[in-house]
Amino acid sequence: MRCILASGNQHKLREITDILNGQIELTTQASLNIDSVPETGLTFVENALIKARHATRVSGLPAISDDSGLEVRALGGRPGIYSARYAGPSATDEENVTALLSELADQEDRQARFHCVIVLLEHELDPTPIIAIGTWAGRIAARASGSNGFGYDPVFIPQGRASTAAELSATEKNAISHRGRALGSFAQQFEARYGA
Repeated sequence: MRCILASGNQHKLREITDILNGQIELTTQASLNIDSVPETGLTFVENALIKARHATRVSGLPAISDDSGLEVRALGGRPGIYSARYAGPSATDEENVTALLSELADQEDRQARFHCVIVLLEHELDPTPIIAIGTWAGRIAARASGSNGFGYDPVFIPQGRASTAAELSATEKNAISHRGRALGSFAQQFEARYGA
């Protein structure tokens, strides 16, 4: 099945393509000159649906979207759905990480959890989207470490590990991450609906 990925994020495209292992032919909305849509939902599920609905409406293709973010317990669940723009509307990954570490500077409780929602809509009015959810528990490090991954990976230490997500290989990360877990569930639902 050929689908549009409701994102221009090349890191997400690579992770999704690697984990789905050729089940779906993906092209990004950016490659089709489709602009992103404002994420006005209050949950990861709502935002994933908003993005997928926009991408399929404009492209005419089935759309896959991903909405994900980091929830930090000491910050009352922030940055949450605002993770990509935590330090401002056009913030870089580094600026978001710096803002997070600054806000947590005096906090002893550094527990955190990544969330990921993957959605597939066959068309804009699809009444039965595939929705898959994954989480990844861990804690926030005192400083950034590692050069793999993206987003908050350099400061996220997965539960049961001593190193950050950015110090894991892509294969290791994909096997245990929130996106890897969501895509595992997604792949099962996709196969059950469409066959291998």
